[in-house]
Amino acid sequence: MSDFKYPKQEKLKKDTEITLLFAKGKWRSSGNLRIIILKNHADLQTENVKLGVSVSKRYFKKAVYRNRVKRLLRECYRLNKDLFRESFGDKTIAMLFWVSNELPEKFQDVEAEFIKLCQSQSQKKSPSV
Repeated sequence: MSDFKYPKQEKLKKDTEITLLFAKGKWRSSGNLRIIILKNHADLQTENVKLGVSVSKRYFKKAVYRNRVKRLLRECYRLNKDLFRESFGDKTIAMLFWVSNELPEKFQDVEAEFIKLCQSQSQKKSPSV
């Protein structure tokens, strides 16, 4: 059974980790969702997944809307943590971005984008037969 928590150990907060992520990470996109990931790097001190969420002021001028999208993205990760780990691995740091000025109407829209992003990554990882 899945652990549906988002504990402090899984939150990406350190400036050094974020800087390393932007310097060496790889970008992936799916619809309105983008992610930058860094897996199994020698400089990583983490044993588990660390995830951060960011929404640009460029797309959402009001903090209310930015915070809403960030809450939705964190909730997607929290509920689909097993799929995320299966797709990206355990020793991973990542940051999610919403790159559209359209406010998602429903949580299911954001979750569908998140699942599509994870599935596209797992398809790239496994060789096609």
